[in-house]
Amino acid sequence: MKAIEYIKKEEKHGAHNYHPLPVVLKKGKGVYLWDIEGKKYFDFLSAYSAVNQGHCHPKIIKALKNQGSKLTLTSRAFYNNMLGKFEEYITKYFGYDKALIMNSGAEAVETALKLCRKWAYKEKHIPKNKAKIIVCNGNFHGRTITIVSMSSDPASRNEYGPFTPGFINIPYNNLNALEKACKDENVAGFLIEPIQGEAGIFIPDDGYLKAAQDICKKNKILLIIDEIQTGLGRTGKLLASNYENVKPDILILGKALSGGVLPVSAVLANNDIMLTIKPGEHGSTYGGNPLASKVSIESLKIIKKEKLIKNAYKLGIIFRESLLKINSELIKEIRGKGLLNAIEISDNTNITAWDICLELKNNGILAKPTHNNIIRLAPPLVINKKQITKALKLIHKTFRSL
Repeated sequence: MKAIEYIKKEEKHGAHNYHPLPVVLKKGKGVYLWDIEGKKYFDFLSAYSAVNQGHCHPKIIKALKNQGSKLTLTSRAFYNNMLGKFEEYITKYFGYDKALIMNSGAEAVETALKLCRKWAYKEKHIPKNKAKIIVCNGNFHGRTITIVSMSSDPASRNEYGPFTPGFINIPYNNLNALEKACKDENVAGFLIEPIQGEAGIFIPDDGYLKAAQDICKKNKILLIIDEIQTGLGRTGKLLASNYENVKPDILILGKALSGGVLPVSAVLANNDIMLTIKPGEHGSTYGGNPLASKVSIESLKIIKKEKLIKNAYKLGIIFRESLLKINSELIKEIRGKGLLNAIEISDNTNITAWDICLELKNNGILAKPTHNNIIRLAPPLVINKKQITKALKLIHKTFRSL
């Protein structure tokens, strides 16, 4: 079939979801993707940072096949021989007492919210059903009803109400607003992205996260950090919060936790928080399945063994320095950390971020806009200097042509 036929088939039989670029992919390896006609592309989205280890990493695929031929799912009704190994590995990896393994990122965020509320009633002794969690405007933590209840994005919220109560929205990167919100005695937690990804790679001021942690500690409020997109080496540190040596009370991980092979997410916390949830009070049929456990251990090993964190930091500097040399009136701002970067398009042009992404596609780079005027650029962390140099030439070429 031709590409247009695949696209029409999805449009006819599938519900509205994302707004994909008009490309039909059939193969991926490392930093590259191929469409059904055999055209090769640099992947500069990495499935929204889920493919940090590169497409179809041979060691991850080997782990998948090995475990897939033995046991894939038991549910949490029984123990399995892989989950404990994974829990031990990931807790030591990040320095927490306990891990609760789930599937999607949104499911992990929901788990963290439940955990925070449970702690609020059992440990902080907030009156029943009065617990509040502070969140930031511009956040993106997923698409469930509860999660969009704390969103400030009309596209995420419109006609999905009534919404879940118990959230206080404040401006991102605003310590005064946080201090004021924390005066409410019923506040149990502060949920934040260390860099707002979906909003357009917005980076807070230096010292903001550390100061936010201090405010939370002073008010006996849990700091909950969503590192689903920013974690696992993406920003040039294992976690973006490591830039300020901030260790959250609750850490949320997902996306690249499985190297892009299957949905795996995790919530990490110490015993005083995690053990407030008792057996039978929370769970997941697929969460912690042996297949996911085996794959995730291998995915985490690769991040350290192949020095992907150092690579993301080093190449991120080279990448941004090159982007800043693009002489184009289309560009309003370049920003990012590591290999999580954005080009914001000027308001004074009739050329949109979508138009630019289409031209990038024609030149062999796959990227996607966010919020109409921002292009997110996030290649797999296995990319090397030669590859990123070639990709940069294609990006420069694209802006010259426009």
